[in-house]
Amino acid sequence: MKAQDRASRNERMLHEPVETLISRLAVPTIISMLITAVYNMADTYFVSQISTSASGAVGIVFSAMTLIQAFSFTIGIGTGNHVSRLLGAGDTERAKQYVAVGWFTGLIFGTLLGLFGLLNLRGIIMTLGATETIAPYAMDYARYIFIAAPFMMCSFIMNNMLRFQGLAAYAMVGITTGGILNMLLDPLFIFGLGMGTGGAGLATGLSQLTSFLILFGMSNLKKDTISIRFRNFKPSLEIYSKILYTGSPSLARQGVTSIATVMLNRTAGPYGDAAIAALSIVSRYTMFINSVIVGFGQGFQPVCGFNMGAKQYGRVRKAFYFCVKVSTIILLVLFAISMIFSGKIIGVFRKDDMDVITMGTFALRAQLLTMPLWGFYVMSNMFSQTAGYGLRASIISAARQGICFIPLVLILPKLFGLNGLLVTQPAADVLAFILSIVLVAGILRQLDEQAGSDSKP
Repeated sequence: MKAQDRASRNERMLHEPVETLISRLAVPTIISMLITAVYNMADTYFVSQISTSASGAVGIVFSAMTLIQAFSFTIGIGTGNHVSRLLGAGDTERAKQYVAVGWFTGLIFGTLLGLFGLLNLRGIIMTLGATETIAPYAMDYARYIFIAAPFMMCSFIMNNMLRFQGLAAYAMVGITTGGILNMLLDPLFIFGLGMGTGGAGLATGLSQLTSFLILFGMSNLKKDTISIRFRNFKPSLEIYSKILYTGSPSLARQGVTSIATVMLNRTAGPYGDAAIAALSIVSRYTMFINSVIVGFGQGFQPVCGFNMGAKQYGRVRKAFYFCVKVSTIILLVLFAISMIFSGKIIGVFRKDDMDVITMGTFALRAQLLTMPLWGFYVMSNMFSQTAGYGLRASIISAARQGICFIPLVLILPKLFGLNGLLVTQPAADVLAFILSIVLVAGILRQLDEQAGSDSKP
């Protein structure tokens, strides 16, 4: 990386107005997240045209994909967080070591995870909550997901490492190209070649391989990136402990999401394939909305990391509040639009199944009621993690679909039947929001104290 390029970027990260800086960094990350969410919805849409059981298979396999993402983001964000701090502190050589350790660890772990999945395919699918009618569709889909696991993991890791270097535009190219390819290949493989859900899985696998190749090229051919070099792969207990400490909130967030999805599918099973399909569709649509907020927050993370490394705590606080305000406004607009068209949104996916439409519309409207709370919750999660408060970040990460969700999914369906199941997630959202307020208030007080201490002669 050229010294002048690095110095110029550091100057922007540490001195450019946070409103302008975050907005500029957030544009490519929002695009990346939206494309990812759109191709996930495309999978759901095209597969849903096969049958209700096939539609349910997407929800089943999604929990496996979430688990792969959990490990990927744990390594990628844990690594990227330290890379941004080291760059903010001017230690490029140490940053190179973290990049190599993160990437090669992901490649090894992804290969092992993919092999395990292929060797235990049916058992995994049934454990994830598949019914006997959904299982064949889910196995056809999941087979290609596990084959692509190493490429998927490394893609997510490189995406995060580039973002934390302040190079979100490079990450965007890889993610969006793969996502667009996935949407183009879905109808070709599913219907043109008659591969059914297996075609959707193959399309996803090939798109992940494409993203991997592009991101690998971006990481190694661009002059302003830290290249991935095996000679810098010098793993140590210290490096892994730091990566896991700052990355563990991602594992908590994505891991409990996977567990929560499994529990939701298994609880929905007695209500039929239509219930699983409806919840799968709602999940994909709300993920699409949430991707806008997550993408905006990802523009905040490198700013937070650089300025924490430079001990500019007032700038970190200002950036956090800016992101909360903007994300909440965005969510209020999306809430109004989605509430008006909720029934039509569900009908796009399964227009011939009234059970899916009825259950899906109810679940979506219930979820939309808590949508305006997501901005503070998501930004609190990203802020606490990037600022280095690993334990509190892990608690916040695990709250929405773990600490708050799991007890509710065990209790509410027993008390209120199907309606109780459909309102479990929004009820958990309210509790997670309250918990995040309490924890983040403490972090902000500590930063204020630290800023006062550092300013004393």
